[in-house]
Amino acid sequence: MGFVFCEERNEGVIKDFNKKVSRINFIKILLSSVALLALSKISPEAASGASSRTNGRPKKNIKADHDLVVATGEDPYIATARAVEAMGGMGRFVRKGDVVLIKPNIGWDRTPEQAGNTNPQVVAALIDLSMSAGAGRVNVFDITCNDARRCYANSGIEEVAKAHGANVYYPDDWDTVKAHFDRPSPLEGWPILKDALECDTFINVPVLKHHGLTRLTLSMKNLMGVCGGSRGVIHQNIGEKIVDLTELINPDLTVIDAHRVLLRNGPTGGNLEDVDKLDKIIVSTDPLLADIVACNLMNVEPSEVPYVRVAMERQFGITDIGKADILEIKV
Repeated sequence: MGFVFCEERNEGVIKDFNKKVSRINFIKILLSSVALLALSKISPEAASGASSRTNGRPKKNIKADHDLVVATGEDPYIATARAVEAMGGMGRFVRKGDVVLIKPNIGWDRTPEQAGNTNPQVVAALIDLSMSAGAGRVNVFDITCNDARRCYANSGIEEVAKAHGANVYYPDDWDTVKAHFDRPSPLEGWPILKDALECDTFINVPVLKHHGLTRLTLSMKNLMGVCGGSRGVIHQNIGEKIVDLTELINPDLTVIDAHRVLLRNGPTGGNLEDVDKLDKIIVSTDPLLADIVACNLMNVEPSEVPYVRVAMERQFGITDIGKADILEIKV
C-alpha cells in the first residue's frame, strides 16, 4: 500500500490540507503497528518494565580428595587430566545429563604462544573429562575484549573445543539477569549472563598472567567474562566487586592454566619475550586458595592483588596454605 503526494494547484487549499491530514494519520497507524509488533515479541515481564534478579548459583560444597592439586608436566592436556583425577575425578563435579560451562579466558586476539588466553589443550582436557563423566552438554564461551571472532579463532580455543564436542558460541550480552545481594554490594544490579548462572556445573579456567591494574589475572578476576554491561566500570573498587562476583557465581571447580604465563605487559601481552613456561596446572574447589598458590608461583604477595586481599579479609576461603591439603604431582 502506498500514497502518492503531488501538487494539485487547481484543486484548492482544502484538498491539499486533507492530503496532509491523511499523511499524518498514515504515519501514526504505521508507527502504532510497529510498536504492537515489537511488544508481541517481548515477554510480559519485560513489557511491564520489570527485571528478573538473581542471588546466584547455589554453593555445592563438593568434597574433593584434596584442597588443591598442582600438576607439573610439559603436556598441558595430560597435566590437566591428571590433576583433576587426583582431585577425585570429574565425576565428583559432573553428573549424567549435566549442562557444564567451561569458562576460559578468550578475551584477547592472541595465539596460545603469547599466553594472553587460556591454553586450548587445557580446555580440551576438561571437555573430554566432562563428557566422560556423562555431561549432557558442554558450553564454552567468554565475553571478549577484542573482536570476538578473532579472539575465538586465534586463541585456538574455538577449533579445539568444537573438535572435542563442545558447544562454542558468542554469548548474548542482553540475555542477562541482575545480580542481587542480601547485603550492600557495589555489584548490585549488575547484568550477569543467564547461561553462566543456569548451568549445572561451572568450571572456571583462567590463564595466569600479569595485569597492569591488579598485578595478576587469576581465577576470581576471570569471572568478569560472564558480566554484561560496561565492564570497565567494574575496575572501580575492583577488589570488592570481584569477590562479590565470585560469591554470586560459586564456581564448582577452578583450573588455573600456568603452562605458559605472561610476566609483563598484561593483560593483553603479545610479545613472546614476556612469556615464561612454567608447565603447571592448578586445580582446586577453593578459588581463593587457587589464587594464593598462583600468586606464589609468580612471586607476588597475595595481599598486593586487590581481590585476593578482600577475599582474605572476608575469610572467603582457605587463607593459610600451610594448613591446606595440597598435593603436588609430576606427569
